[in-house]
Amino acid sequence: MDQSPRPVIAAVDGSANGNRALEWAVSQALMVGAPLRIVHARLYMNSIGSALSGGFEEPGLDDDPVLIRVREALDGRAGLPPIEYASHPGAPDRVLPGLGADAQLMVLGSRGRGGFASLLLGSNGLACASRAACPVVVVPRAEPPVRDPYGQVVLGLNSAAPDDSTTYFAFREAARRGARLQVVIAHAWPGRTFTTAGTIGTAVHTETAGAHEIGALAAAHLRPHAEHFPEVQVEQFTAPGDAAGHLVAASQAADLLVIGRHRKRPLSPHLGSVTNAVLLHTTCPVAVVPLEETAVPAAA
Repeated sequence: MDQSPRPVIAAVDGSANGNRALEWAVSQALMVGAPLRIVHARLYMNSIGSALSGGFEEPGLDDDPVLIRVREALDGRAGLPPIEYASHPGAPDRVLPGLGADAQLMVLGSRGRGGFASLLLGSNGLACASRAACPVVVVPRAEPPVRDPYGQVVLGLNSAAPDDSTTYFAFREAARRGARLQVVIAHAWPGRTFTTAGTIGTAVHTETAGAHEIGALAAAHLRPHAEHFPEVQVEQFTAPGDAAGHLVAASQAADLLVIGRHRKRPLSPHLGSVTNAVLLHTTCPVAVVPLEETAVPAAA
């Protein structure tokens, strides 16, 4: 039986952000000992008529200008993983998610050449993070191409429905990097009450008790993973308020932020509001991990 590792996919489009994502994918493939598959998806139209009819002209590797430039840039470079190239016809937001079925990870930039520059998350990144069968890492434009690592991975833990696949991914990536793991757990603000003076007061004891309970549940969820990865130093951060805001703030001092994909629902884009907000505003690469289908949300 072939036990070769599944590849890391780098989706390129010729943009500067795509090139940063490619460099991230190269480092990841080397770290995990996997081959790197560099893919480019684009429309190949014969004419306006074929465009209107949905027809495509099958591309080849030798006439794909994006892949030609990538190969030229990497040619002769030492210390690269095994690399293969693939050119795929079709709209990238439709083609790329399906390529994750036989990959261990897909990496792409948050914005490519198309669309409005003011929109930080492009349709391709959104489609892959929503639908790819493998974890997807979205590299933001703000991410500098070269910098010293912070030595920290951040996990956004959904206290109402913690997911083992997402937590395992975060612990494994922290262990691979020799990094500490910060677990961010946000919970709802406590109820507010009116005092006898007519002012609004905060039920401090309710907040404290709720935070303690949530922290205890999170610790119980994290414990088996911490035992599996004893080398990873874990820090829990539990706070009330906006989960996305806490995660975006944590991304400013992180090498990677890990968050779970929204659970599948009919007519749903499969990304929750927190995941969407994080992808829009993060300052570090974000890994979106498909959730275990058997995971059951905690009762409200």
